[in-house]
Amino acid sequence: MKLYDQPAHVLHDMLVNKEITATELTQAVLARMDAVEDEVGAYLTQTRDTALQQAAQTDAKIARGEAIAFLEGIPGALKDNICTKGVKTTCASKILEHFVPPYNAAVVEKLQAANPVLLGKTNMDEFAMGGSTENSAYHPTHNPWNTECVPGGSSGGSAAAVAAGMAIWALGSDTGGSIRQPASFCGVVGMKPTYGRVSRYGLVAYASSLDQIGPLTRDVTDCAHLLNVIAGHDAMDSTSSAAAVPDYTKALVQDVKGLKIGLPKEYFVKGMDADVEKAIRTAIEQFRVLGAEIIDISLPHTEYAISTYYLIAPAEAATNLERYDGVSYGERIDGVDIMEMMTNTRTQKFGAEVKRRIMIGNYALSAGYYDAYYLKALKVRTLIQQDYAKAFETVDVIVAPTAPTPAFKIGSMISDPLQMYLQDVCTVPLNLAGLPGISVPCGYSNQHMPIGLQIIGKPLAEETLLRTAYTYEQSQSFHKEMAVLGGKQA
Repeated sequence: MKLYDQPAHVLHDMLVNKEITATELTQAVLARMDAVEDEVGAYLTQTRDTALQQAAQTDAKIARGEAIAFLEGIPGALKDNICTKGVKTTCASKILEHFVPPYNAAVVEKLQAANPVLLGKTNMDEFAMGGSTENSAYHPTHNPWNTECVPGGSSGGSAAAVAAGMAIWALGSDTGGSIRQPASFCGVVGMKPTYGRVSRYGLVAYASSLDQIGPLTRDVTDCAHLLNVIAGHDAMDSTSSAAAVPDYTKALVQDVKGLKIGLPKEYFVKGMDADVEKAIRTAIEQFRVLGAEIIDISLPHTEYAISTYYLIAPAEAATNLERYDGVSYGERIDGVDIMEMMTNTRTQKFGAEVKRRIMIGNYALSAGYYDAYYLKALKVRTLIQQDYAKAFETVDVIVAPTAPTPAFKIGSMISDPLQMYLQDVCTVPLNLAGLPGISVPCGYSNQHMPIGLQIIGKPLAEETLLRTAYTYEQSQSFHKEMAVLGGKQA
C-alpha cells in the first residue's frame, strides 16, 4: 500500500489504530513530492520543516493515548491566495512575490485547530483569474494524468497535488468554477459551498460577491469531513452565513430513492465533447438505476451566464486590485513621480490576464457604459437566480457536466481568451446564484482523461449534495483510480 494514494479517512483510521505514524505518512508524501513535483509543478511554497514538526506533535499525542481530530496528522495544502501568517502568499503574482501575511485566513485558523500537517501553498492562475493555471507568474502546473495537459484552474495546483499524491487534501477557491473544473480535469472531488457557508476572511479577493473557499479531496467522504472543519459563521466576514453547521458526515448515506434530479437542456451545450456527454448521460442512467427520478428542466437564462459573469467578475476585480499600487504593500517599481511609479509597478508586475480583466472591469464601470453593461449584468444575474429558484420548486438537485471538455493541451487556448472563457459555461451560473455545487469523477475520455459530473443544490443544501454524490460514487470505482505519472502510479 502506498500511503500517499489513500484518502484521509483511511489514513485517520490507520493513525488511530497505530498502524502508521504521522511522521511516516508525512515522509511518504514528501518523498512523493520529491519524485514528481518537477513534472507537475503543483506547489509555489513548501513548508517541509513545519510539516514534519506538526507530524511529530501528532505522534506524541497518540503516544500519550490522547484522541486525535479527523485531520490531525494528515498532510494537505492550501491555494496560494489563502493568507497564512508567516508563510508567503503570492496569489501566483509577481506583485506579491515577497508578501508574508501578518495574519491567518479564517479557514486557516479553523484548520490549525484541527492540527493537520500543512505541506505548503499551491500554484494557481494569477489572482485566481484563469481556467488552466497557465496564468501563474511563476510556472504552469501540469495535469498528473497527462503532463502535456492543463490541470484546470484557477485552483489547478491544489487539484493536481491531490491527484498526484502530493497532498491528501487541499483547499481551493471558486469564483466561476475554479474548484470544480480542476477537480473534473484531475479526477478528484471538488466542492464549491453555498456563498457565505465558508468565511472569505483572509482569502485574497478576486470578485467578492462570487468567491468561495472549498475542499478538493480524493473522495466524497473526505470532502464532507473537510467541510465540517471549514464551514461556519465568522464575524470577520459580513457575508458569512449565520445558519447552524450540520455534521456533514451524517449525509454519507447510500440512498437516492425518490430523489428528484433535474436535467437542464441548456447545459448540454453546442460543441460539447462527445466523451463528456456520453459519460454524463451514463451517470444519469446510473442514478435512475439507483432509484432517483430524472426530470427534464429548463434554465432559460443560462446562455447569458458567461457574458454576465465576465462583466461582474472583472468589475469587482478592477475595484479589488486598485490596492496594488506600489504604496501600501507588495512590490514597487520606482518612477520619477507617484503616477509613473504606479504605472511601472502595475505594468511590470501584473500578468496579461489580470491586466485584461482590470481593463474589462473598468470599462464596464465607466460613466458612459455603467448602465449598458454592469447594471444590465446585475439584472441578468437576478434572472439566473430566479431560474434556479423555479427549478428547485420541482427538483431536489440538478446534474450537469462540470466542464464541456476533458483537460486540454497546455498552450492550446492561452492565446484565445474567449475560447478559454467558454470553458466556464457549466460552472459560472452557480457562482452568480450563490449555490453549492460538487464535481465527482464519472468517467474518462478516449485518451483516458478524467471527466467530472456536477451536482447542483439549493442554498445551504450541501447535505443533499453530499448524499447524492456519495451514493453515485459508491456505485462506481472512478474515485479509486489514481493518475499514472512518470511511469509510477500515484
